[in-house]
Formats: sequence, structure tokens, C-alpha cells
Amino acid sequence: MSMAPRTDTQSPAPHVADSHDLIRVHGARENNLKDVSIEIPKRRLTVFTGVSGSGKSSLVFNTIAAESQRLINETYSAFVQGFMPTLARPEVDVLDGLTTVITVDQQRLGADPRSTVGTATDANAMLRILFSRLGKPHIGSPKAFSFNVASISGAGAVTMERGGQTVKERRSFSITGGMCPRCEGRGSVSDLDLTQLYDDSKSLSEGAITVPGYTGGGWNSRLYSESGFFDPDKPIRKFTKKELHDFLHREPTRMKIAGINMTYEGLVPRIQKSMLAKDREGMQPHIREFVDRAVTFTTCPECDGTRLNEGARSSKIKRISIADACAMQISDLAEWVRGLDEPSVAPLLTALQQTLDSFVEIGLGYLSLDRPAGTLSGGEAQRVKMIRHLGSSLTDVTYVFDEPTIGLHPHDIQRMNDLLLRLRDKGNTVLVVEHKPETIAIADHVVDLGPGAGTAGGTVCFEGTVEGLRSGGTITGRHFDDRAVVKETVRKPTGTLEIRGARTHNLRGVDVDIPLGVLAVVTGVAGSGKSSLVHGSIPAGEGVVSVDQGAIRGSRRSNPATYTGLLDPIRKAFAKANGVKPALFSANSEGACPTCNGAGVIYTDLAMMAGVATTCEECEGKRFQASVLDYHLGGRDISEVLAMSVTEAEQFFGTGEAHTPAAHRVLTRLSDVGLGYLSLGQPLTTLSGGERQRLKLATHMADKGGVYVLDEPTAGLHLADVEQLLGLLDRLVDAGKSVIVVEHHQAVMAHADWIIDLGPGAGHDGGRLVFEGTPADLVAARSTLTGKHLATYVGT
Repeated sequence: MSMAPRTDTQSPAPHVADSHDLIRVHGARENNLKDVSIEIPKRRLTVFTGVSGSGKSSLVFNTIAAESQRLINETYSAFVQGFMPTLARPEVDVLDGLTTVITVDQQRLGADPRSTVGTATDANAMLRILFSRLGKPHIGSPKAFSFNVASISGAGAVTMERGGQTVKERRSFSITGGMCPRCEGRGSVSDLDLTQLYDDSKSLSEGAITVPGYTGGGWNSRLYSESGFFDPDKPIRKFTKKELHDFLHREPTRMKIAGINMTYEGLVPRIQKSMLAKDREGMQPHIREFVDRAVTFTTCPECDGTRLNEGARSSKIKRISIADACAMQISDLAEWVRGLDEPSVAPLLTALQQTLDSFVEIGLGYLSLDRPAGTLSGGEAQRVKMIRHLGSSLTDVTYVFDEPTIGLHPHDIQRMNDLLLRLRDKGNTVLVVEHKPETIAIADHVVDLGPGAGTAGGTVCFEGTVEGLRSGGTITGRHFDDRAVVKETVRKPTGTLEIRGARTHNLRGVDVDIPLGVLAVVTGVAGSGKSSLVHGSIPAGEGVVSVDQGAIRGSRRSNPATYTGLLDPIRKAFAKANGVKPALFSANSEGACPTCNGAGVIYTDLAMMAGVATTCEECEGKRFQASVLDYHLGGRDISEVLAMSVTEAEQFFGTGEAHTPAAHRVLTRLSDVGLGYLSLGQPLTTLSGGERQRLKLATHMADKGGVYVLDEPTAGLHLADVEQLLGLLDRLVDAGKSVIVVEHHQAVMAHADWIIDLGPGAGHDGGRLVFEGTPADLVAARSTLTGKHLATYVGT
């Protein structure tokens, strides 16, 4: 009996597996989030926006991404988890529908001198294998082409138990590495300029040593003048060869000076250990100034900066060595690899080709593989991290990006938008934290957090489409279509800073006069040579205050009050008012709660499980001893002062009993850069990228200098904050300062008095001056990419 086929037209019921199309977050309370509950569509592009410090990163990175990572880590055995970073469960009631999260954040790549673009990606590893297989003459394994592996050999007797007998055997080994022995793979050698250490026309008794801390007859200077190795009244230029060696390079020697046991050591190794071993950022200003003066970095004469030894440089493929390949612009290297036809290494060539093409596609074809990783801008570092994900075949993954357009010219933003849409169209969920309207405009779904920053933020103000955001009435919605207008009248320069024949990196003998006494903006596509021109040609010496994009260093014990130096005048004011010493009012010194050592919380390490932090019961999280909290200033104790916001503290220290001019000046600067909502004791580790950048700017505003050089100060700033920044720049110029800004933001360009545009392209297609003049002239000419985008922006 045959069955007739079914002809009913009812569509089958949707499969239950297809119903999980949302990521649900309920009751998120990380950092400043206030019980946030939202639903995010999967396989769509969702943009999170809001003012800097409103809670975007807390929601996306510290809640959604962190929980996904924690759940993935829990799938490994306890043994494997012991080697992984331990993650606590975020403060959230329900997290549902999560998929595997791949995070591409703004953390700068490590600034280790041996880290390069090639080592930070897989490109160098693949090139080393390629040269070890095809290079002529053959010199060894891939290690022979690595500047991180030194050549070593050794021999000796090895004792082992075999068949109940103790047997001795002679063994020898050798490893052929590629490291240059002179610079140890760094590419440059550091030297001390001896003329900065001492005045050879004077004797030690006359104060010949000019190193900070070695003058004025203290123990450091007595160590040398009373050592007995040379006559302290003889001018240094008359020292014999042996006396000069003892003075500068003698190895540590125990001796007695004035009845006290001391270790004498030559001046050069002593300074290297005491000063040069420290982190430059952590030095006192006068010591940092001395180190900048005395230490000279020169290209290694043995390897000519390639970091590789002679053997590694001698092995070549088609007359190109691995050093030549790493020095090429990546777009050129991709063409060279494409021309290699070697079936024996075909899979390797394909993988290398894809990696290099990804660099070009993402707009980084102008870099070279030997570029030190620490010299990349925040935006470049983020795009280098994206490279490994571009050709990925994974789908149904959640990609999380932190301001991917940072450091990008408007011309390059379109390219980045295309990449984000491509990742989404492969079936992935893409979550982007972003401020730029050009990227918000391509979103399928927008989440706007706010309404303010810090304690005034942490709630969802709007959820929906871009059109809904425009008419939604939130701060982002109101400023979404803001357009700065080109200045009608520009300031007249008071002088010029002449740069002649600038050739740093890709610059091609650029001659330019940067006007002083005005707001000058240096712009151009990413990789056109802006930072090379500004940082390479304007020495950060006398009168120049340089604020770069370098990360702020700080532990959970650091806060805005300690970082800006604000805590010193506050401690002194408390000490003076109460007749006690200032150290009592430091949670890192004598005033610290003995139970938690001034941390406010007690950390319990649970091996491979997440550590637990509990509020200290003794001080209730206030970090100070109870006796310290009995001392008051203006009716407040020190813990209450640290809990104040900058705005509140500015009023508190401005007038009345607590009037402290030194503290008030620092607080005014913090308020000027838009950080009035921060609390003085908030740990630096909880600040967003934009907040850290502005904290740095506020600190440097105290430096005495006539020229301010700012590197992309709008990084991490909301549209509404950019207006405040422009007001700050205007106030600096009106106060008689010269402000030079490296910037891509069209509002800053339109507001400038003078624009210097570099290009026309990136890498060896850039490095030339393509325009200099007023913003109005640039818009009228439309002769450059910047001119065209600025004209579109201002609507002319």
C-alpha cells in the first residue's frame, strides 16, 4: 500500500534551538552600573555609547565578556585552571544566552624593547621557518633567525643512575641563535655621556660630580673623595689611566669611610644600578631630566639596528635576508612573498600571505615587521590584534571591540566599518563601545548609557535604532548631529617653530614652520607621519610639555589624589590643623589600617578558583586606623575627604577653614578637563581610557612650559566632552601658551587656527607636507583627503 505524499503547506514549527537569539543581562552592578537589565540581539552589530565614565566598559567588558571568559575557563581541569588568570563572577543576577567572546581591547602592546610588530603577530614566526627551509646558505633551525635567542654552547659531565650504578657521561650541547651579541637583540646600545656626569676641569673637592644626589658633600660624594684611590684635590682631567678607571668603572670594593663600613663602586655602574634600572615614569622630575640628558641611545654598530647576528643576515632567499624582509613595508613584503613559488613550503606561504594581506586590508600596510611594538599608537595596536580574527572561519562568536576607530582618520573609519559589518555578516554578534557618529550610524541596535559619568551614570538611557537615538533626547542623541563650524577669524601667531629636513621614520625631508601662540593641528591619514613629525622634531625639553597616549601606571592603591600629587597638600593641611605628622594621613604609610594594610579589603587567594575580596571589618573599608579618623579638617576626616567628588572637594578646599590653595589648584585643573564627577579615592584601575587620558592632561597642565604637544586628546571622549576639551584648549592658548595637537577629529580641525596636513597616503606613500594654512582654506581647496572629509563634515 503506497502512501501519498503530504501536500499541506503549513511551515514546520521553528526548532527550539533557534529561539535563543538574545543575550539577556539582568541586574548588572559592576563598578557604577545600577541594576542594569538589557537584551542584546545576537548576530547583529550593537553599539554601546554614552559619555566617558558612564559604564559602557563595565557592562560590555567587565560583565558580558568577563563572564563568558570565566565560563570557558571552568571547562578546563583544575590542573589547567591553576595556570590561568583567576576571574571572579561579575556582580550580576542573570546572564543568559552568552556565546564565546573574543575581546579586542585598547590595551597597548607591551613596550618591551624586544617586542616588534612581527613578534606580536605570527608573521615573524612564519618568516623564520621560511628562511630556515629556503635560505642559502642554510645556517640552522628557525631559532637561528630569532633575535631573542642567543647562540650558546657548553660541555660537562652528567651523573645519572642506570641499572643500580652511578654513571658519569660527558655531554655537550650547542644552540645556534640569531641574537646580535653586541646589543642583545635590542637594535640599539645605550651609553652614558660622561660630560654630563662630571666636570673634568674641577677636582672632587671642588664638586666635580654633577649627578643629582652626588653634590653638596653628602655620603655619595664623600664615598669618592675619601676613598683613597685618587687625590681629591686633583682635577679629573689630570687623573692617570688607573685613577680614571677606579673613579668610573672599579668593581665593588668594601672599605671604611669615617669609621662606617661602605661599598665603593665606580661611578658608571653605580648610576646604572641606582637610576637607570628604574622605570622612567616613576622617577622624580629632576632625576628624569638628568637621565634624559646623560643617556644616549645609538643604533648598534654591529648589526646596524637589525638586532640579528651576521649568520642570520647572511642567509638569503632571492637576494633578500630576513632582516631586509622585516624592514620592508608590509605591503611590499606581501608582494615579495606572492612571488615565491616553492611547492615544498606551499602551506606556509599561503598562511604568511594571508597574514600580510590582512595587515594591508586593515589599513596597516605601511608598517614594517621590525617596528617596535611600544611605538604603535592605541588605534594601531588594536588593529594589529584584529588581524588574527579577520580570516577566521568561526561563526556564532561574540566579538567585543573597544573604540576601534581610535586613532583613525575619517578616510580610514569607513574601512573599519566595513570590517565590523563583515564579521557580523558571517553570523557573529558584534558589540562595539564607540563615540564616533560614523560608526554609531551603522549599528543595528544602540544602547546609550548615562545620563552622566561616574555616580551620575550607570543606567540605560536609550535602547533601540539609530533613528530612535537621534530623537531620543539623551545627551548622545542631542549631540549626534553636532557639527563644529570653521572659525571665521583665526588668531595671529606670536612666533614660529622651525622644522627643517625632518626625516624620522617615513618623513621625506619635511620643512615646516609651526606657528606659536595659536592652536595648531597636525593631521593626515593613519601612518602619514604626524607623530614622527611632532615627537621626532620637537624635543620634549625646556618649555615643551608633551602629553602622549602612553598608559597610566597605577595599582589599586593608586587614585586620582595620589597620581596628581593632590594628596600631599591635603595631608599637610590635616597635619597642620591637628598638630601631628602628615604620614598618618596616608593609607600606604603610618595611618594604614593594620588589618588590611590600608587596602580597605582583604583578599583571599583560592588557587585556581576566583579570589575573594571582603571589606575589612576593622576599618569598614575606610583604609585608615580608627585613631586617624578622630582628626578633622573643616569638620571632615581624611576618609570623608577621599570619598568626595572633585567638584565637592574644589568648594571644600576653596574657602573656609579647609582653604588650601595648593590642593585647590590641582582640583581646578581636574575640573577643567571634565573630571569633576570622579571621587578623589577611586582606584585608578577602575577608570576608563578617556578618563585616564584626561587625568594625565590635568597633571601635565601644572608643568611649566610654553608649548603643549597633545597626541589625540579626543581619544575616548564623548561628543559632548569634545566641546569641553575645545574650551580647555582655547583657555590654554588665551593664557599665552602654544598648543600643537595631533588629531583626526573634525571638530578639533575646524576649531584650529592653523592646520598642517601630511600625506597623501600612509607609509612610503606619505611623509610629505600636502597642505598648511587655515581650516577655511583647507575646506575651500579640498585638495587633500582631510580637506574633502572636513568639507563634508562642516556641510559646505
